[in-house]
Amino acid sequence: MTKKIMISDVELILSEPADVDMLWVGNEDIINELKAAWMIVDKNDLPLNPRILGKPGVGKTTLAYATGKMLKKPVYIFQCTMDTRPEDLLISPVISSDNKIAYVASSLVSAMIEGGVCLLDEGNRMSEKSWASLAPLMDKRRYVDSIIAGIRIYAHKDFRLCVTMNSDSSTYEIPEYISSRLQPKIYVEFPNRADEMNILSYNVPFSSEEILEYCADFLQNAHVHDEYTVRDGINIIRYYMKSRALNGKDIHRLNKKEFKNAIKHVLENYAVKYCPDEYEKFMDEKEGRNQGESLF
Repeated sequence: MTKKIMISDVELILSEPADVDMLWVGNEDIINELKAAWMIVDKNDLPLNPRILGKPGVGKTTLAYATGKMLKKPVYIFQCTMDTRPEDLLISPVISSDNKIAYVASSLVSAMIEGGVCLLDEGNRMSEKSWASLAPLMDKRRYVDSIIAGIRIYAHKDFRLCVTMNSDSSTYEIPEYISSRLQPKIYVEFPNRADEMNILSYNVPFSSEEILEYCADFLQNAHVHDEYTVRDGINIIRYYMKSRALNGKDIHRLNKKEFKNAIKHVLENYAVKYCPDEYEKFMDEKEGRNQGESLF
């Protein structure tokens, strides 16, 4: 059922929180880093607005969502883009069924009102103009002003905010006055092999251990060279099994040649060099090239 609320004689239609199957698997310390940022330790204290950094596909969104759910809060996700406008972040006018203007609160504003968690996903894609509308929300003022609806909305005391940013891409430079409000920085790194196996198994529970092991070894080799993420591994396994099923083959059996073909389709041809049976040769050739270059 759609929830509505009145603020300064303006009726707002609230957005629904996200309800997705996301579970954090792996390093528990990083969850505690996020929890610490959101804690209140004194009546005069305020929660921080953490910035979660890492490569695309390492689990930044999952971390924020899972931590919010652990704290038993509704979690709202706002997908930022280079086209995001201040009114998109706050309140948008729509034409209702009776041809009157209705005001719809964004996931951010809905989280503010409901005392939930809002995740601004890929925040470094937004322009300064959009960020500027959030400046008072991220300091002691804890409010936003909607020019569209002509109202000021104060955040519930239980409201929490975090932002994910891809460390290898940014459409816009984050202005310093915003950057100083997005602290602390929480880094999501590549998982170790045991955690990577658990993540793969959780996301592709119908895969065989043999396939999971081969894919985990592939990813661990790639991580040494700062390449590919567990999301890539999940997509490779799924495509491999779908391709096998299409051809009437046993989807639980590992065929290395076909698995490498799946890697080429999901990633690039050269990515197969990180496969366990190819990696030693690749490293030997790389070492040979390096030694040859050192002679000149």
